[in-house]
Amino acid sequence: MEAPPDFKAQQESIQKALVSTVKSVNRIAAEDLGFQRTVNPDVAEQLDDRSARMLHLSTRLLQSAAKACGVKGPRLEDAEDIDMRWQAIVDVVDSVLEKADTAMDEYTGLVKRKEPPSADTGPKAKRTKPTGKVIRNANVTKPQTTFEKQPDNFPTGPWKPILANKPHATVSLEQSLVNSPGEDGIKQYKHPYETEISNMKYPDWIFQKHPPVPSQPVDSTKATWVDTYEGVLEMLEELKKAKEIAVDLEHHDFRTYTGLVCLMQVSTRDKDWIVDTLRPWRHRLEILNDVFADPSIVKVFHGAYMDMVWLQRDLGLYVNGLFDTYFACDLLGYPGRSLAFLLSKFVDFDADKQYQLADWRIRPIPEEMLYYARSDTHYLLYIFDNVRNELIEASDRSDPEKDYINQVLERSRELALSRHENPDYNETTGEGPRGWYNYVLKHSHLALNGEQFSIFKALWKWRDETARQEDESPNFVLGTTNVTEIARVNPPDVKALHSLLPLTAPLARARLNDIWDRLQEAKTKGGPSLMQFFTNLMPESRVTSKMPKLARQRVELPTLEGPDVSVVTLVQSKLFGSMPISSRWEESRGSSTPMDDNIPFPWQRFVRDSTTTDGVQEEEAVSQVVENIPSASETPNVKAGVEEPDEEFTLKTGRKRKLESEPDEDDETSSSGESEFESKSESESEPQPQPEPPANEEEDMSVADASGVISMVDDSSEKSKKQRQLERRQRRKQGNVEIAKKREAKVARKAKKQERRQGKEEQKKKYSAVPFDYAKATSVMHANRGQGSQSGRKEQKKVFDPYSKTGEDEIKGARKMPPVRGERSATFKK
Repeated sequence: MEAPPDFKAQQESIQKALVSTVKSVNRIAAEDLGFQRTVNPDVAEQLDDRSARMLHLSTRLLQSAAKACGVKGPRLEDAEDIDMRWQAIVDVVDSVLEKADTAMDEYTGLVKRKEPPSADTGPKAKRTKPTGKVIRNANVTKPQTTFEKQPDNFPTGPWKPILANKPHATVSLEQSLVNSPGEDGIKQYKHPYETEISNMKYPDWIFQKHPPVPSQPVDSTKATWVDTYEGVLEMLEELKKAKEIAVDLEHHDFRTYTGLVCLMQVSTRDKDWIVDTLRPWRHRLEILNDVFADPSIVKVFHGAYMDMVWLQRDLGLYVNGLFDTYFACDLLGYPGRSLAFLLSKFVDFDADKQYQLADWRIRPIPEEMLYYARSDTHYLLYIFDNVRNELIEASDRSDPEKDYINQVLERSRELALSRHENPDYNETTGEGPRGWYNYVLKHSHLALNGEQFSIFKALWKWRDETARQEDESPNFVLGTTNVTEIARVNPPDVKALHSLLPLTAPLARARLNDIWDRLQEAKTKGGPSLMQFFTNLMPESRVTSKMPKLARQRVELPTLEGPDVSVVTLVQSKLFGSMPISSRWEESRGSSTPMDDNIPFPWQRFVRDSTTTDGVQEEEAVSQVVENIPSASETPNVKAGVEEPDEEFTLKTGRKRKLESEPDEDDETSSSGESEFESKSESESEPQPQPEPPANEEEDMSVADASGVISMVDDSSEKSKKQRQLERRQRRKQGNVEIAKKREAKVARKAKKQERRQGKEEQKKKYSAVPFDYAKATSVMHANRGQGSQSGRKEQKKVFDPYSKTGEDEIKGARKMPPVRGERSATFKK
């Protein structure tokens, strides 16, 4: 059996054949085929044969594609079936394209590939069964109470690194621990390894391609649990022999103010370690800087933005020689950038991310949680080999913009220079790691007034102080959503405040009176509203605050005077003109400020102001409306300045008066295609009351002229509407007739083919003598039975036309509702 050609060669051959076929078809279609058929019968036979072959091939192709996609494919007998079954063809093509998209997603790794395992692949590692419920917030004793170095939740100065020694140093520790002003102007301690990280050079082998080294099978290796200082020293000796290691952390921040590093996973090519970082001697883990600060050993992380800060804060570890695979995913343009995506793409490992938010303070840790923690670093070095090779292939070392491998290393170097700062915030501006500025900026739609905003800030401050005292996270003390809800409601008494505190906030419910006193004090002091806060916050007042750099560059806004911000409203709507705001007509109130700068819409001159009482303005409005009618010849003079009083009138039952513009019932013709009920319903839908008799002859003539103009417009509009309806019906009838003609033509052609076939058979049997068969002879008693079957031609069944009745019959209106019995139906006020 010959080996199949490669995909590229097969694609080129198919594309070449399709292009030549399309060119030939276009050349043939440009000729006068009807003339060629008449002159040369052989050409007609060849065209028919080729058309039948193309239809047969198209049908087979559609049937094959439909079978592969699990849909029903159409069968094409002649060229007209393409138009009549076009929707079925489109369904097959859509199914093929959708299946192609799924195959591309599986190839790129966006969707897990559904392929049966091959025979040469080894058995995969057996995963432990997950627990029924992941424990997220366990009720355990706080491990930070046993630490030899307790966390400081009330710092009095900048955060100082907890380093005692500095291995692999080019600048001594004493010279590195100096204060320097940061971006916000506040003095902070410099990064202890800033000089070393800035001047380090990555090893040469990292810029060279190497075959990826597969990870050790999970069954043949086992992670080492390290919970003693002696175990740390043994692990350190193994790590010094490696040239690259993979590191990951598991963190917890719900039942502590600053946060806790609970586990540290470290892997080499041969071994895995899981270090318990909640031991009382955890600060002594800084001895691992012999490896972490060594520039000759590459430390592989994934998404190490927070890992760099957590290692400094809890363990005193600093990473020199970082390679973050997240930056590689970004530059390579992967559809996913998470570690779970990389595990699925390169290892075909489905990471169970439900343990990502688990409570890692639990001791002993369940087996399934240890398995998850180990998988984060066990396969990371193999992933590092693959993405590094792809970066080297895609990089152009001569062009800095295309030198992707070097860009990843530089971005990793900048990330390694991150440093920890104390979680604090400015009470005035709300900016800082634990401040409320970003939250109110995101939820500025709340529009808190001065009293509500004061309550919000007081609650935020009380929550932060309580969290520091109890060593809990602010969200455990009281959720941010609850803080906003209390400020919005502004409870009037202690009972109302108690109802707003959730059951999941025991610390807040136990301090109910303290919270109430804070709220009362905040109400007494008062303050600006949320809108005034954003308006009055000038850059000069935030120079010394802990705030982002971009926030200091905002443009100064004008200061608003007064306790509240007033919004000027217009007298009437610029869009809808004079219309009632509520169910009753309201008097228009004058605006407090002139609105001269408003630009009116072009169509506003057609809208009459409800507050206009001047007779001249009312006459101008009426004249403008009449002038815009193209058929009007004269402008009626309407007497203005006199307002007619409202009068009550009653709608009574009875036959509606026929308008002059309506045609007579007897003169109604059927050519319009409308019934009597339709014409009546159209006239009844817009009743026109009789005008009152004019005061003099001039007014009578003007009113008559105006009514004539209006009636002419109404007649033309009604005629145009009827004409459009008639044209639509005619087009619909023509479409139905064309479809019926196509069907009849197709049936006739099939009948002619059947006649020709039967004629040939009869001609063959004409000269052949056949003896009479009495067994097959018709019955003499029942001579009429079976006459139809004995005839040479079978009776053609009538083709069902679903549009025949709807196209021939006219549209009928619904039955008229019976009149309401009674003297009066309704009474309205004019």
